[in-house]
Amino acid sequence: MSARKTAEPKGRTGEFDLIARYFAPLAGLGAFGLGDDAAVLTPTSGCQMVYTADAIVSGVHFLPSDPAADVAAKLLAVNLSDLAAMGARGVGYLITTAWPRDLEETWIAGFAIGLGDAQASFDVALLGGDTVATTGPLCLSLTAIGEVPAGGALRRNGARPGDDIYVSGQIGDGGAGLRILRDNSAGGTESDRQRAVERYRRPTPRLALGSALRDLASACIDVSDGLVADLGHLSAQSSVCMVLDLVTVPVTPLSEMLGGAMGAIAAGDDYELLFTARPENKDRILAAARDADVPISRIGRVTEGQGVDILDAAGNSIVLPHGGYRHF
Repeated sequence: MSARKTAEPKGRTGEFDLIARYFAPLAGLGAFGLGDDAAVLTPTSGCQMVYTADAIVSGVHFLPSDPAADVAAKLLAVNLSDLAAMGARGVGYLITTAWPRDLEETWIAGFAIGLGDAQASFDVALLGGDTVATTGPLCLSLTAIGEVPAGGALRRNGARPGDDIYVSGQIGDGGAGLRILRDNSAGGTESDRQRAVERYRRPTPRLALGSALRDLASACIDVSDGLVADLGHLSAQSSVCMVLDLVTVPVTPLSEMLGGAMGAIAAGDDYELLFTARPENKDRILAAARDADVPISRIGRVTEGQGVDILDAAGNSIVLPHGGYRHF
């Protein structure tokens, strides 16, 4: 892990000391205690490497009031969720941090603690990265590295007419958690509210389920931009139409604070797996979900055509006012 030479604010440890104190203890095999210019990895025989990266910015992707440990856990989890969608297992990660000059060292210490706890939960380790100071907002980028049996990666382009559509978990919890924290939205039981906040701050990448789906799913994506938006990505890559039966979607019990089920399927930040599969694979898919201890629901079907067709309980098409999160 390298550091750019910048003047540190008074009262904060220099960048090399920050790395040694907080991040070197997180280093895995091949990272050499973060003392070299780069890490060295040996891929497992018969496997291909899988890489993904996501950046998050304070005030855009997380709230400035979010605890540092939660920010770290979410940063790692959202990247590992991409690996899960590819059917890959995590190996390690690289992290780049742009710390505001007025950021307290206690925040960095909390971030490192959260990162360490999260990497232990997901069986990955830090392999390197970079750290700089900035006059702008806190910006964090993480590159997750995984591996998958050669030729076995799940893609977005394999859905075919006749396939069933499934989603794991519950949709809208992440969006509801954000509304509770940002807008102090009312409603729901205390347990539902706590669950939603936890799902927003600390999503769970479905790594075990993703690996189990390698031989069962025809296409897969993680739900980050919103269920409908990500169905649209599958549709575009597979050149098919995704027909969504709205009443079958497992939406959060707090959906009213999102505008109902239609708001929940557009909210994003769920990090569940959305996938398609042949009908004859149903029993094996349900068994895989039980083994992974993750609930799944069949929510629609794939047909000829393009785009996403949302149906109400009577089978009538519904127009969604907005289709999900956009980065620009």
